[in-house]
Amino acid sequence: MRIAYLDCFSGLSGDMLLAALVDAGADRGRIEQELRKLPLGPFRLEWKTVVKKGVSALKLDVVDEEQERARELKKLPVLAGHHHGHGDHGHEHDHGHHHHDHGHHHHDHGHHHDHGHHHDHGHHHDHDHHHDHGHHHRRYKEIAEMIDAAELAPRVAARAQAVFEKIAVAEAKIHNVPVETVHFHEVGALDSIVDVVGIALALEELEIDQLYAGPVPTGNGYVRCDHGLYPVPAPATMEMLKGIPLRRTNIQKELTTPTGAGVAAALVREFGPLPAMTVEAIGYGAGTRDLPDQPNVLRVLIGRP
Repeated sequence: MRIAYLDCFSGLSGDMLLAALVDAGADRGRIEQELRKLPLGPFRLEWKTVVKKGVSALKLDVVDEEQERARELKKLPVLAGHHHGHGDHGHEHDHGHHHHDHGHHHHDHGHHHDHGHHHDHGHHHDHDHHHDHGHHHRRYKEIAEMIDAAELAPRVAARAQAVFEKIAVAEAKIHNVPVETVHFHEVGALDSIVDVVGIALALEELEIDQLYAGPVPTGNGYVRCDHGLYPVPAPATMEMLKGIPLRRTNIQKELTTPTGAGVAAALVREFGPLPAMTVEAIGYGAGTRDLPDQPNVLRVLIGRP
């Protein structure tokens, strides 16, 4: 039997966990190949090694190639005849757009607010995801059907479904709507789906039977999501963290995204100090931003009890 311990001293998001599992030895080529079974449109995974406060860690960025192309087209030089007519307008439009993306981001996570509000993404999570996608809102039912249809290994599909179900139930409760009709915002975005299904694939690659984790720090302050300013942790994240030991921190940022909370609630068997285990592999996954006094990384220890 193999187990994994998530040492989430700087929080938990989908992209950090997927990167940490790959850093610990999961085959990223095979993970990407399996992710291509999902009808997500053109995307690519970019991996790079970064150093966070002296700790080398793997950073994952999920790039939505359609959005990337759209942004590049917007940057093309404008024809001279149009320049005067649209110059000011274009500037204002871009500026507004930028503001929207920034806010959204400020939301993941994971990821990333990873929020059903993705909120996950970091709410988009500054936490972790530096992306501005998330304009595509998918319903929970759509994501569940997509995973079912992808012919993934049974345990991979079951784990991915369990995470999305936790997020959907929390969102439904917070917004007082039926679970089937829940619309994921940042969590329905490409990067959140890639993070969750990628984590399930990586756990299978590493033959992980059971997950354990340390107490979860949520962070403090406020995040902006679709509905305005929310306190950290955002409502859906907090709903999923009920019954899970939280760790105090003075950091004024969102550290755990909705996707991270969904993974913790759905897949972690027990929270607490390091269990008795013989460690065989260690992986470090990096978040996007830098924290004042500690490395913004998630450490994963893999081994046998």
